[in-house]
Amino acid sequence: MTSDALPDSPMQPALSAAKNNVVRLGIAQALAGANNAVAYATGAIIGSTLAPTKELATLPITVFVVGMAISTLPTGAIARRYGRRTAFLAGTSCGFLVGLLAAISVIIGSFWLFCLAMFFGGAYNAVVLSFRFAAADCVPPEKKPRALSLVMAGGVVAGILGPQLVTFTMDLWQPYVFAATFIAQAAVAVLAGIVLSGVRVPKPTAAETAGGRPLGIIVRQPRFIAAVICGVVSYTLMNFIMTSAPLAMRLCGLPQEASNLGIQWHIIAMYAPSFFTGHLITRFGTTRVILTGLLLISLSATIGLTGIDQAHFWLTLILVGVGWNFGFLGASAMVLECHRPEERTRVQSLNDFMVFGMMTIGSFSSGTLLMAKGWDAVLWVTFFPIVIAVAALAATSMRRTPQASGQA
Repeated sequence: MTSDALPDSPMQPALSAAKNNVVRLGIAQALAGANNAVAYATGAIIGSTLAPTKELATLPITVFVVGMAISTLPTGAIARRYGRRTAFLAGTSCGFLVGLLAAISVIIGSFWLFCLAMFFGGAYNAVVLSFRFAAADCVPPEKKPRALSLVMAGGVVAGILGPQLVTFTMDLWQPYVFAATFIAQAAVAVLAGIVLSGVRVPKPTAAETAGGRPLGIIVRQPRFIAAVICGVVSYTLMNFIMTSAPLAMRLCGLPQEASNLGIQWHIIAMYAPSFFTGHLITRFGTTRVILTGLLLISLSATIGLTGIDQAHFWLTLILVGVGWNFGFLGASAMVLECHRPEERTRVQSLNDFMVFGMMTIGSFSSGTLLMAKGWDAVLWVTFFPIVIAVAALAATSMRRTPQASGQA
């Protein structure tokens, strides 16, 4: 074991180191999560201003999601070979680049440079989302759901920081609206990197580097299939609605400040339940928590279909945020049941690759659908994937497989 590893004995120092890691990862989640909020609050709006055609308005958000999808497997490979902390610091570099390039693109009016910036923003977010699994790696098995959800709870601060960063900085550098916002975002990314430099996650052992079972065996587990489907549906539908909502609010005549606050409450709703989601998973199981999340996403779309004033948009965004939390964290906890310790980085990064890869379809199609058919069409589309996810949960509940820890 290298010097970067947690001590095996005595027990108290190991527990203290684990607590330090979880706290630092939670703080970094709060800071780095602002990148996500800034991207979604401004991406479609800047895109509609700079894009050569209106149909490409949400392309920057799609590129953001593509960056997430493409970066998940490299992030896992770096973590497996060099340790998670190295992957975290590589992500910080991407976080700085997105702010720098986005500010320049706004100043010179370059749509394609802005898209490149959003790609790095997606890469950064892929690393940020790996914080939850890193926290779970630091604690005993019975505490994994709790550690996972506590780190995600840092997103509550991100939900306040990101939109307020936009509100207070978007007009500071006239006539370049949002340029100062991205410079501030780059500074926050650097601060998150300083916090992450103190994380001491165990470096991978020789057994972990070698692998474990073939991925083909792991991904054929019914429970893993259900976890991926539910993660895909929860994240894709949340992204589908959140991508379109700011632009839809503008098209409905609502001010930018209303959009910023709507995104703020949405992100708070995404992460605030994390303070108790881990406890709910431990008490009621992953299947029930995921199902609750899917039902809340359905309810959010239903409410959105009843009106287009500010209250309807905000309630839709809040409910889809809570639904995402239950669905995505429940699915992430279910993934932890499907692999052995030596398989964790490969399986976790593969799960995220599939989740974020499917999100690219939802992200691009939401903007196209919004501009062609309107906000109601975006909401109606959400119901069919939810039916698929519920069916996958029902199938795995009828045929439970042994958890990975008990498999041969």
